[in-house]
Amino acid sequence: MRVIGIDYGDARVGVAVSDETGFLASAVCTVNVTGMRDACKKVAEKIKELNGTLIVLGLPKNMDGSESFRAEKSRAFAEMIGDATSLEVVFMDERLSTVEAYTYMNITDFNGKKRRDVVDALSAQIILQSYLDKEGKGRL
Repeated sequence: MRVIGIDYGDARVGVAVSDETGFLASAVCTVNVTGMRDACKKVAEKIKELNGTLIVLGLPKNMDGSESFRAEKSRAFAEMIGDATSLEVVFMDERLSTVEAYTYMNITDFNGKKRRDVVDALSAQIILQSYLDKEGKGRL
């Protein structure tokens, strides 16, 4: 079972994948996109390439737990990518995933121009690992 993690954005979409056992998430790439249709096409191709069986999509929430203004776009993208891949899409709270990604990069002294390209894939990895942990499949 290969679970795919997605951090959806208007300009970039982060992609992560689980190992075969569904235990550990790894960042795959950041896909540069020009809108939702383009994102759907490119991400669907990547999901097929990775042999994805389930999609975990980050759902933007406010700190109080309510859905943020971006949640509607994420829900529309979920419907579109689900239709394009015929895979189930589940949502995972993505609060602070980008902050956590930047924290990891700061701790490891990952600096420079590549940070912008890596942060979305790393955020997707964090979202996916959170899902795996929640489902009891991830790290202990």
